[in-house]
Amino acid sequence: MLLTAIIVYLAITVGIGIWSSRLVKNSGDFVLAGRSLPLFLSASALFATWFGSETIFGASSVYLEEGLLGVIEDPFGGALCLILFGAFYLKPMYRMNVLTIGDVFGRIFGRKVELTASIFMIPAYFGYVAAQLVALSLVLGAVTDLSLLEGILIAAGVVVLYTFLGGMWAISITDFIQTTVIVIGLLWVAIMVAKQAGGFTAVIDQAPEGSFRFIPEANPTDWLNYLGAWMILGLGSIPSQDIYQRVMSAKSQKVAVQSTYLAGIFYLSFGLLPLFIALGARVLYPELSLDNNQMLLPRMILEQGGLPIQIVFFGALISAIMSTTSSGLLAPSAIISENIIKPYFGQNLSDRHFLWILRINVVLVAIIATIMASWKSNIYDLVAGASILMLVSLFVPLTAGFYWKKASRGGAFLSMIAGMLTYLFMNFIPSDVAAHLFGLAGSILGMVIGSFLFPKSKNQSHELS
Repeated sequence: MLLTAIIVYLAITVGIGIWSSRLVKNSGDFVLAGRSLPLFLSASALFATWFGSETIFGASSVYLEEGLLGVIEDPFGGALCLILFGAFYLKPMYRMNVLTIGDVFGRIFGRKVELTASIFMIPAYFGYVAAQLVALSLVLGAVTDLSLLEGILIAAGVVVLYTFLGGMWAISITDFIQTTVIVIGLLWVAIMVAKQAGGFTAVIDQAPEGSFRFIPEANPTDWLNYLGAWMILGLGSIPSQDIYQRVMSAKSQKVAVQSTYLAGIFYLSFGLLPLFIALGARVLYPELSLDNNQMLLPRMILEQGGLPIQIVFFGALISAIMSTTSSGLLAPSAIISENIIKPYFGQNLSDRHFLWILRINVVLVAIIATIMASWKSNIYDLVAGASILMLVSLFVPLTAGFYWKKASRGGAFLSMIAGMLTYLFMNFIPSDVAAHLFGLAGSILGMVIGSFLFPKSKNQSHELS
């Protein structure tokens, strides 16, 4: 019965993709849903940005091992990203009225920087999508005899079909449905756990020592790494296409701003539920000793929950992960089409051609992500790696472009290259400080030095060159 319900969920999601394809008339509809989403769809789409595999599987398993200090990146950093984006980045971006975050770099620094930023951005999504495919495979494997690889292949096939057809319209509609269902499902499971344990405080009282410590020891290295954890999603996802396309799909700037704040508050509030549920599962069912802690919540629901709660939990979980996966596929596909192919071949291709190029790119990105997913199966690490790449290369140029008058094209180039090279180099050097902090410092230094060595000319425009 549970497997039947899951198949129905998958069929409904694909059905939404088929129906949504009727709303896709051009590339703008496919990438930004025609910039026409009302508040409830826009906010739910932003809430669902990371609320899937990394929050329910990844963060809950890391929390059991490291406590709150281990999950600063997500959900706390994720909520910070949404609020910062709405407060400091959204308004100037929305007024540009462009299709991708790559276009934003082009408006600020010119086409060459746009191309470079796009090339730096694309690889980050392969790991991000791979994480979602691993999560979907784990869910399918929990209720069937499928191997990890078989689950990954099936998951990729279903998500590609649904994204290929409906684009951002399909993502937005399913985001609203999955947000409603996942909140109901998590609240239901949390109440079940609390009742079985004798109340909310009974679970909290039995938590291991240090589970709720939120501030590190008074050690400079610990504090640096603590701040670095906030930055991974909190700053690293700001220059990302998946956040951009969700925000810019709102029907107005006011709706977009309201959506980021609402989504940030809800993300933090409901992002703590999987942590509580995982803690309760460990307290109530210590016999659930698993080789893979990421499977603790699904295993608990299968063994201790009744059929109705199993259907709600697994259905909502699959829907959430599929929506996140779909967005992760669409983001690099849009960048490749709009910022790499279009500038060089746009004069010979119509928008109809670009719509098909977008769809073909979705398939190609899925193939690469599937290969990555078969290599590495730790969801939290895959997502963190994706955001780190953008943090060390793209965050500083984007921020400086908006808020530092002396930021130049030369500075942007040097910032991206210095940040990425520093980060890659420090990954091979033993250090107590996280490598991405050195990368971020290199990116800042590159921006400052590059902008002074190659200053912006007086007549340099912030439009595409």
